[in-house]
Amino acid sequence: MVQKAERVGAAGAGRSGRPVGNVTRGTTNPNRMRRLDRWLTGTQAWRLRRASNPLVIDLGYGASPATAVELFHRLSAVRPDVRVAGIEIEPERVRAAKALEQAGLSFHVGGFELPVPGQPVIVRAFNVLRQYEEADVEAIWALVRGRLGPNGLFIDGTCDEIGRRVTWVALDAGGPLSLSISMRFGGFALPSEIAERLPKALIHRNVPGERIHGFLQALDKAWLDAAPLAAFGNKQRWTAMCRSMLDDGWPVQDGPARWRLGELTVGWDAVAPAA
Repeated sequence: MVQKAERVGAAGAGRSGRPVGNVTRGTTNPNRMRRLDRWLTGTQAWRLRRASNPLVIDLGYGASPATAVELFHRLSAVRPDVRVAGIEIEPERVRAAKALEQAGLSFHVGGFELPVPGQPVIVRAFNVLRQYEEADVEAIWALVRGRLGPNGLFIDGTCDEIGRRVTWVALDAGGPLSLSISMRFGGFALPSEIAERLPKALIHRNVPGERIHGFLQALDKAWLDAAPLAAFGNKQRWTAMCRSMLDDGWPVQDGPARWRLGELTVGWDAVAPAA
């Protein structure tokens, strides 16, 4: 059962013995997080390889532990001794997942306080913060970031029901680093359609005068300008769009190898909410 939303902040973080957060709807599907996981095992694999304590947390995995199990297997290909801890605030969801525990994979009751020992190198919270108030985001980010280990990364992301449209903010101990979008070719007319899946920190900011609005408008223009390449396939058109954004001064990260996957990552300062 989803409980009535409760504000999450410094007061919530200080409650003794009570998980920090609210019970969410918990909807999920197998393979829903594949686009984010592909990014973690690609551009971010170095974090796992360098970690002295390869602890990864899947925070708020939902009513089914399927995506936490998938994360464990995918990251094990990069770091065989990785330890993935799935955390859910609803005890019944944890009880249901216990049967799937194995060496390197465990499930725990808890919230944003991350009730497992050690400093995680990766914390993934997908489709979790979007069910909170925008005013709570900064406090939640700060709480989780304070638990990260060296080179640690916190991922706050959102996606559609089967993972065709995905966005995520990457944060380290110092704050937000970047925004990534990843879309299934053939499943959209304009890249700005990703707006409905923006993370909580940005989803209400897609209005004139906000950076994220300008970014999405620029994406659409670059996509339309690249229309002559559609005859050669969407990979070529998306790659041209990304290159055009880079040429226009947007802090686009990575390169064609990532762009061809329908992915684009941009520095956070280019899309951050206005003060």
